Amino acid sequence: MRPPAEYYQRDRNMHPPALTPGYKTSVARSPRYSLISLDQTPSEITGPRFGHNDLDEGDNDLIYNYAKPGESAIGERIILHGRVLDENARPVANTLVEAWQANAGGRYRHKKDTYLAPIDPNFGGCGRTLTDENGYYFFRTVKPGVYPWRNLVNNWRPAHIHLSLFGSSFSQRLITQCYFEGDPLIPRCPIVQSIPDQSAIERLTAKLDMNATIPLDTVAWRLDLILRGRRSTLFENRLEGN
Repeated sequence: MRPPAEYYQRDRNMHPPALTPGYKTSVARSPRYSLISLDQTPSEITGPRFGHNDLDEGDNDLIYNYAKPGESAIGERIILHGRVLDENARPVANTLVEAWQANAGGRYRHKKDTYLAPIDPNFGGCGRTLTDENGYYFFRTVKPGVYPWRNLVNNWRPAHIHLSLFGSSFSQRLITQCYFEGDPLIPRCPIVQSIPDQSAIERLTAKLDMNATIPLDTVAWRLDLILRGRRSTLFENRLEGN
């Protein structure tokens, strides 16, 4: 059993408010009443569990995992990699990390995506992997394209990859987005700019990593994912986020 540790106070000033009028969708989706805390059920606390048998070889290679034999996805080939760490910089091993994204033209493989960019027949747009003993993860994919969205007259989403991290059960899940260093659309995106803390935006932005770049093949970007870990804030006498 791990020894007790002090709990870091959760800093809510860095989180976007639920209601952000510049991000039009938040107007309809933001809560109007006090939130209700629901107890977890035994099935949520005890499972499901994830292991190496839940993944197939190549699940983290989006360039090939949906492609026909001898073919590959079209676009700028990249590696997205980093470590999953707790708040005290300790590695979080065997964590399921999922990724999904638009293709190089900025279109998702989804029946409701009607953007005029073409579908890539060799790109499914999703993958998954488990962190190793050092908390390390990586995906090989193509850099997603930007796309317009119906917020204001001329809003475009920056290039981004959606990431999901699971704890020991479905009730322990973090969903976030990864952006790319130097993208001029980041400061123009109402979703990104709903985050009041600039340092928090930086922590969502992958940095160019030439040391991990493969010459004549793939450009690498690094994003470390930091979880709250053991020192998470107590919430109604229960650990939240562990």
